[in-house]
Amino acid sequence: MKLRVLLLAGASLALGVLTSCEIFNKGPGNMGITSEPWGRIKSGKEVELFTLENRNGMEVKITNYGCIIVSIKVPDKNGKYDDVALGFDKLSDYEERNPFFGAIAGRYANRIGGAKFTLDGKEYTLNKNDGPNTLHGGKVGFDKKVWSAQKIYKSDAVGLKLAYTSPDGEEGYPGNLKCTVTYLLTNDNEIRIDYAATTDKATVVNLTNHSYFNLEGEGAGQILNHQVTINADFFTPTDDHLIPLGEKSTVNGTPLDFTKGRRIGAHIDDNYKSLKQAIGYDQNFVLTGGAGLKTAAKVVEPKSGRVLTMETTEPATQFYTGNHMKRMPNCKNGHTYDFRSGFCLEAQHYPDSPHHPDFPTTVLRPGDTYQQTTVYKFSVE
Repeated sequence: MKLRVLLLAGASLALGVLTSCEIFNKGPGNMGITSEPWGRIKSGKEVELFTLENRNGMEVKITNYGCIIVSIKVPDKNGKYDDVALGFDKLSDYEERNPFFGAIAGRYANRIGGAKFTLDGKEYTLNKNDGPNTLHGGKVGFDKKVWSAQKIYKSDAVGLKLAYTSPDGEEGYPGNLKCTVTYLLTNDNEIRIDYAATTDKATVVNLTNHSYFNLEGEGAGQILNHQVTINADFFTPTDDHLIPLGEKSTVNGTPLDFTKGRRIGAHIDDNYKSLKQAIGYDQNFVLTGGAGLKTAAKVVEPKSGRVLTMETTEPATQFYTGNHMKRMPNCKNGHTYDFRSGFCLEAQHYPDSPHHPDFPTTVLRPGDTYQQTTVYKFSVE
């Protein structure tokens, strides 16, 4: 194997492009990136799998197909490493049956009601893929695209900058949208995700990462004993198709009150009975705090002691508990995933914002740049 050693001078290093066999300061206790061919999708496009490792031994695998986080290996309170991200072993499974495991959802994460919206007096019709609505970008969203990838080396992190240009009219959305998603694995055991996008025509944009987590380890069973805190005093009520009604309601006194921390399983069935909207949690929470990077949620798994803290610049997060996973065999490591075996914290703008002028806007115009940052930090207690 060819070895390339880069000197660290304390300051951030420039973006680097290396061949698939080159590594960066790789070895025990050192940061590194390796890449390998991971096959071809049905269109014939080649796909790569990248492995990032920090100085603590935390390892993250990412593919340029859908910007998918394939695995996240972190220690428990006893130093035992497990993969805490649900997923598959093979590229073909991500192409053929992926319920958005680890993927970037776009152009518009979550739902747009009626699969259409009006912008500047013109109506745009989108592809329907969720009953009468469009979900996570449509039938062939960003999760099914092959992105270009560039390796990043910094003094305290390694990462990938992934890029894709969505052409005008793709899935019905206007404008040529140039997008980048940058993943950084830091020595603080953080996965930092920076998003950016520009357009040549007014459009709507709402991006998120859709990783499913089980802090006991993927394949360990249901996530009902995870303790969740969400810094949100309000949520957006929806109709039976999970389309917001256009208002905010307090979480106080409801099964959605995670402000002081609560087991996922404590009131999950009460939530279904009271709201009649999801067999579990699948709600948009309005986050407390301003526009800067703020703590949105904290999740603790008592058995392993693993902790996940999410920070974001976004105004909301969708909390989802894998309600629609029903006996998914032959997943990662041969595991079968079932009902409520993973949870998602999807930092985003509100669902269906193009239909609700009182919601924070998702409109992007030429000359402006869409930007957001979300950080998933792993620790133990």
